[in-house]
Amino acid sequence: MTGSDFMLLKEFSHLLYQIKMVDQKVSKLFEDEVGFSLTRYEMLMILHDKSPCLQGILQDHLQIDQAAITRHLQILEEKGYVARKRNPENNREVIVEMTHKAISTIDECEAKGSHHHLMELANFSNKEVVELTSLLEKFDQGLNQIK
Repeated sequence: MTGSDFMLLKEFSHLLYQIKMVDQKVSKLFEDEVGFSLTRYEMLMILHDKSPCLQGILQDHLQIDQAAITRHLQILEEKGYVARKRNPENNREVIVEMTHKAISTIDECEAKGSHHHLMELANFSNKEVVELTSLLEKFDQGLNQIK
């Protein structure tokens, strides 16, 4: 390994660590600001667009395992944000639907601009958010090819 290869590896390692640390901070700030974990909020946003939908669609979109999606949905159901039922046409499938409580809560969050506050704290322009999203998607696609 050359000196420049080592430096690149060191920089990349530092980048990955920064991503980890930022993720932890953002997750906590987001939950404190909005009242939902980022994963549960994203689930509700998907349901906002696609409700009712199959639990498997949420799982595919969020790229998390079945046990995790079930735990998140169970918490949201206990708090009255979603309703789940078996698909009468295929008993193995679960249909998830947003409740009126969830719709009004999401609308309230949007009206308050809760998560926009985090974007302002990060000092990102709209263009920078788009660029960072594109870079992270590219990174994710590369990681998916490793599997």
